[in-house]
Amino acid sequence: MLGPPQERLIAALPRADGGVSQAAILDAVRTVILDGVAPPGTPIPVDTVAAHFGVSRIPVREALKTLVGEGIVDHRANGGYSIARLTAAELAELYLVRGALETAAHGIALPAACADDDAQAQSAYIALDRAVLADDVTGYHQESRAFHLALVRPCRMQRLLHVLESTWNITEPGRPMWQLPVTERVALHLGHADMLSAFLARDADALAAATTEHNDRLRAAIATSQGPA
Repeated sequence: MLGPPQERLIAALPRADGGVSQAAILDAVRTVILDGVAPPGTPIPVDTVAAHFGVSRIPVREALKTLVGEGIVDHRANGGYSIARLTAAELAELYLVRGALETAAHGIALPAACADDDAQAQSAYIALDRAVLADDVTGYHQESRAFHLALVRPCRMQRLLHVLESTWNITEPGRPMWQLPVTERVALHLGHADMLSAFLARDADALAAATTEHNDRLRAAIATSQGPA
């Protein structure tokens, strides 16, 4: 019998009539995990996922092995698969790595950015601002990511962007932003405004300073909400 988190995970998977490819299963399971449908530690029932898609266990297991490699699924011998659970120390390390990658991307993106990039950054900020004003925690989580990525995308370095997004994905299942009080989310959003202003002004020093301050505050807030490592 499935527990409520497992039921939510299965219910969130898209329906299919069989013949689903392993790639489609991989994308579907990854999406529901990154959407925070079920919390870290939730077991992923291979047989149930296979029955849902009308396939054998083999493509499901192979998809889950790929997600283990991506860091968002855990596997234990004789213990099956589950959504990865990070310790406070691991989360802090990932945020440190993420911040370093973001700063490196900014250094390349800023001089390469154009008017279209400015428009996309402003649009992402407006969507994030709406989520903050509506106290939409899910929206804040999604739009914050979209805003940060809008500022690095002009670097046009696909490998760097891929590594950054992959690192970001590992932190997603725990939905750390959901654990912050509204006052802290608003304070972090003020940092977004500083980052956007520096980006639009092509001020590399100001962007670096605003990003560092924002990421330092984010790591501190997450560490407080997570408790001891």
